[in-house]
This record gives sequence, structure tokens and C-alpha cells, in this order.
Amino acid sequence: MTGAGGRTVLVTGASGMLGGGVAARLVADGWDVRALQRRPSGVVGAADVLGSVTDPDAVARAVDGVDAVVHLAAKVDIVGPEQEYRAVNVEGTRTLLAETRAAGVPRVVFVSSPSVAHVGGSLVGAGAGPAEPAHARGPYARTKASAELLALGADAPGHRVLAVRPHVVWGPGDTQLIGRIVERARAGRLPVLGSGAPLIDTTYVDNAVDALVAAVVAPDDAYGAAYVVTNGEPRPVRELIEQICAANGVPVPRLRVPAALARGVGAGLDAAWAHLPLPGEPPLTRFVAEQLSTAHWFDQRRTRRALRWEPRVSVDEGIARLAAHAGVPWTAPAPVVGRP
Repeated sequence: MTGAGGRTVLVTGASGMLGGGVAARLVADGWDVRALQRRPSGVVGAADVLGSVTDPDAVARAVDGVDAVVHLAAKVDIVGPEQEYRAVNVEGTRTLLAETRAAGVPRVVFVSSPSVAHVGGSLVGAGAGPAEPAHARGPYARTKASAELLALGADAPGHRVLAVRPHVVWGPGDTQLIGRIVERARAGRLPVLGSGAPLIDTTYVDNAVDALVAAVVAPDDAYGAAYVVTNGEPRPVRELIEQICAANGVPVPRLRVPAALARGVGAGLDAAWAHLPLPGEPPLTRFVAEQLSTAHWFDQRRTRRALRWEPRVSVDEGIARLAAHAGVPWTAPAPVVGRP
């Protein structure tokens, strides 16, 4: 498959930042784009099919006659009953795979997460390890791991499936990572966990969009496997968070919390929110504490070869775009040498 040429693609979850970006890029590239989600996608040029991936009838209507599917729809909240995650992330994916197979859809790109293979320790120059539902942290990661195994298990001649794991996607207007950092920094509730020195990699949203579009048209021998996607620019977590805060005009974190203490507190808060009718989301979870206090960056050579993709927006350029979006004057800071 090499380009649009009147072909039709379905994007599920196109009302989110990444899904909307993928749908808009495919429209711009000349695809006939359908978007399946529970509310209008807002993507100009895409034909909305309103419904849930948990509804076989809605999915059957959406996949009828399409040439490829990019499946992003998922429950991504950081807390909630595990059965809600399972209903959307696992059973919704199962439904999508069954309907795409029945409709003869030749290609499915399943959007996964590196958290499916992260069991709490550091990941240093790692590849796309196997999804581990039994050991992944939290209901989102566990259910996405189960869904990825379903997706890759469905790969077959005439119904090719691959998994792309974009890592820590961010950009202007992001309500997940950027929104939470800014909100907590503004309220003085954003500590540095441990030294702040572990290296983490992230993915600017335009690069994640490019990678998913590249996956749709990747060579056939790229299918049947999982690929982690990042900018390929690991940097200390404290430095990254400070730059995000500065680019949004909010105070940088000053408080430090020992990493072990943060993980213990996060585990306790996980239990409290799981068993008590508490409002909103906890200020910390064990998964978030682990993510902010351990290294996690990935070898990108296999991904770039297989998808024939390269990131085009650097982390520094992405930070500058955050500042422009927030209306904050911005000059990239010089690196600080010798600070942990």
C-alpha cells in the first residue's frame, strides 16, 4: 500500500489530540477518512461515524469498505474501575478486530503504549519488549497489554496488523501530560521525585502523527510486530519538566520527594481511589511515581527502519511551540552543566 489514491481509512478515537492529528494528516494526504468516536471529531474533511468501539453494529458500519484502520480509541484515565478499562481497551479491540476481519480490511494499525512492557524498573536503550498484562502497572497498562496481544495475534495474510507504541506524547493543547503538569505546578503541587536525573524520552505530537501515518503505508514485512516511537532525544526528567513549566509561564518545581516514598504514597493512593468513592483523580499514582523517577528511553533504529520514518520536530522546537501557544516569550535556555 503506497499512498491514498481514493483509498478509505478509518481512525477510531479521532476526538483526541493524537487521533485528531492523524485523521487531519490523512485527509491532507488525500485519503477518504472516516472517524469513529462517541462525539464529533471536529476534523475537517473527515466523515464522522458516531458510536463506540464496544458496539459491534457501529464498528461494522464504520469499517465497511475501508482499506485501513488506525485504532486509537481507548480509556486512558489514570484511575477507575478495571472493568471499565477492559470493556473499552480489550473488548473494544476484540470487537474491532472481529469486524475488520469479517469486512476483509487488509491493514490495522493498533496504537499501544510502552507501558505494556514497563514493569517498574528502568528502561535504558530498550526495544519493544513483549507486552506483559500480568506485570504491567495499573489498569490502563494491563488492559492495553492484553489488547496488544489480541491485535498482534490477529495478524494474518490479508488482515495485517501492527502495533505502534508512541511514548509520552505531548504538544500544544495537550490535556494529559502538559495539562496536568501545568495545573499542578500552578498550584504548587508538582514535586521533583528523587534526583530528577533519570533520562526519559518523549514524543512530540507531530512526530507521533507522522509515525502512525507511516505505519499505514509501511512495507508489508513491517506488520505482525510492535514498535516504540519516540523523539529519540532522552533528557533528564527534571530538565524536561522545568522547561515545560517555563514555557507555560508557571513556577518550576522546588520541592523534592524521595523516589521510594513517592512510590509508596502512590501505591496507597491507588488503593484508596480503588476502594473508596473519592472524587477526581489522585495527586499521585504508583505508575506515575515510577515514570517520574526511573529512566525510560528506547532504541529507535528498528522503528525507523521498519516504518521508514524520522521525527521532524525536536524537543527544543516543541518546547518553543508550547511557549508560543501559551503566549509566553521564549528563548531556549542554555544547558546547565553539573547539576543533578
